[in-house]
Amino acid sequence: MGNTLLISNVTIVNYDETPFKGDLFIENGQISKISHEISDKAEQYIDGKDKNWLLLPGYIDMHIHGSAGNDTMDATQKALHQMARSLVQEGVTGFLATTMTQSITTIEHVLENLAQFEHGDDEARLLGIHVEGPFLSKKRAGAQPVEYMILPSIEQFEHWQQLSKRRIKQITVAPELEGGLAFIEELSKQGVLVSIGHSDATIEEVHKAITVGVKQATHLYNQMRPFHHRSPGVVGGVFLEDKVKVELITDFVHSHPQSVQLAYRIKGASGIILITDAMRAKGLQYGDYDLGGQMVHVTESGAHLSNGALAGSVLTMEQAVKNMKAVTNCSLQELVAMSSANAAEQLQLETTGRIAEGYDADFVLLDQKLNVQKTICRGKVVFEKS
Repeated sequence: MGNTLLISNVTIVNYDETPFKGDLFIENGQISKISHEISDKAEQYIDGKDKNWLLLPGYIDMHIHGSAGNDTMDATQKALHQMARSLVQEGVTGFLATTMTQSITTIEHVLENLAQFEHGDDEARLLGIHVEGPFLSKKRAGAQPVEYMILPSIEQFEHWQQLSKRRIKQITVAPELEGGLAFIEELSKQGVLVSIGHSDATIEEVHKAITVGVKQATHLYNQMRPFHHRSPGVVGGVFLEDKVKVELITDFVHSHPQSVQLAYRIKGASGIILITDAMRAKGLQYGDYDLGGQMVHVTESGAHLSNGALAGSVLTMEQAVKNMKAVTNCSLQELVAMSSANAAEQLQLETTGRIAEGYDADFVLLDQKLNVQKTICRGKVVFEKS
């Protein structure tokens, strides 16, 4: 019979269809059958009868540096395993481990470590690497150390892809830098998702970058040339381009609730990807923590460097989804688009981001208030709310 699981009496939610009450039969980590009622016998059962549970595709976090005291830049297998294990508690079934601007030697050490990583049974899946820096604008550095910023180099990137065993799926770049456009064009041809971020580009430079391959914007509003009515900047440029999706940190620290609402009205659910951009202090108490060799002070008002710059977040995907719903009153289908389906599309994941036969059995079970009740990775319950 193989490794089987039957989930019954849940409301199944996809981004492109009306939610419906149904059952799912899962075999060897994949969905083999979806119907209104399934009577097949399985080794494990989850029955949502009288619980009003919602079943959504597992959340995908495309931009996360750390969690539970660990960081991608720690460059240890232990840190990656502990991160991957902690993420399932917030409904995340897949993530991009995100690097940051450091010395080339440090980045290469991190990439070699990521190349070796294999997730455990009870962990979220590493879908790839998001390289954030060092090809960024010093004017829009934020928490990225300027002393390590360099110009885009295709040769450098190619070497990094080899070190990472071609696991780099996304890169954040400032296209206005010398060589930026050629760099973007080449990486796009290779199938790497290029995101504009930490950029001081003018709207003209943004349009050029999109023409040669930019398909995403890194943490919208933050560390990018802002909108001005005479100079629309990066924010105006990505708002106007339908083929560009924007990452959004909905912690109401990085963006005012009404700025979140503005993005939703302009880009729509199909153009937004919810991310956390979380650092190692996520899930821990307030205090001082390290981010890429810099001291970060975490308080109720967020994570900041001593100069006041925002230094990532302590947001969970569970809270990001709840906050998005609270501020926009978007539909459940739209939440699926913003929390998993859009990310799966950007990363060209063929069997992830929706609940359908033949797809991966990666789900999050929610109550009506969007609290995570269970997280299921590859057909196995890896987290249950106690």
